[in-house]
Amino acid sequence: MSFSIQSLYTWYRNVLRNPKYRWWVIIGTIAYLLSPIDIAPDFIPVVGQIDDLLLLTLLVSEVSGLVIDGWKTRKGNVETSSNDSPSSEDNTVDVDAVSVK
Repeated sequence: MSFSIQSLYTWYRNVLRNPKYRWWVIIGTIAYLLSPIDIAPDFIPVVGQIDDLLLLTLLVSEVSGLVIDGWKTRKGNVETSSNDSPSSEDNTVDVDAVSVK
């Protein structure tokens, strides 16, 4: 198993998008940011704040993305419930296409 920053980011993002663990991840991230025990201790002048800044940026961007997605979904549900006639999107069928050669 190879370790990379991208795999860590993907794992964090997937766990945060899972509604079952979302609040645990948010609370854990805030506890890590407030805790004096870090991967890079805060008493090191620049490096100590970089890990906190990166984690805070990741948390804010992912949570804001979730809020925006939820807002768009809610707004979409309100618009479709106000129409009495079914839209063309209700009749759409998604298919996985496979090329045959």
